[in-house]
Amino acid sequence: MAKISIIMGSQSDLETVNEAINVLKEFKVDFEVKVLSAHRTPKEVAKYVEAAPRKGTKVFIAAAGMSAALAGVVAAHTILPVIGIPIETKNLKGLDSLLSTVQMPPGIPVACMAIGKSGAKNAALFVLEILGVSDVKIKVKLLNYKKQMRLKVKKTKIKL
Repeated sequence: MAKISIIMGSQSDLETVNEAINVLKEFKVDFEVKVLSAHRTPKEVAKYVEAAPRKGTKVFIAAAGMSAALAGVVAAHTILPVIGIPIETKNLKGLDSLLSTVQMPPGIPVACMAIGKSGAKNAALFVLEILGVSDVKIKVKLLNYKKQMRLKVKKTKIKL
């Protein structure tokens, strides 16, 4: 199993989650993607999350919309870090997802990223930062990534 497990509540979340997947591919780290629903497949979520550490998982990313209980359910079944991605929704533009992901009771922590695609990208980078604490290859790649971002900004020319 991969070091990073990405769980989405629905196949429709893939459009957003692809932002995280692309970052992880760029960094060439092992990850796995599953569709498991906190509400439609709760037993399967618990079984998967509880077995994951024995298979090498170090960090979870959980992406869900609307009631967005997935990250909290994952966190309830593990002591590994869980990073939530609130999916943008039609009715409330993802505010519902954000509040459901961020409002966790004491003792069940979930790191919560921004709503939507930027949150998905940051979730992947945050996972890499967590893993980079003990993995020198990832740490070096992150340092280079941030250096390239800085250089890109410094090279920006404004034409008036």
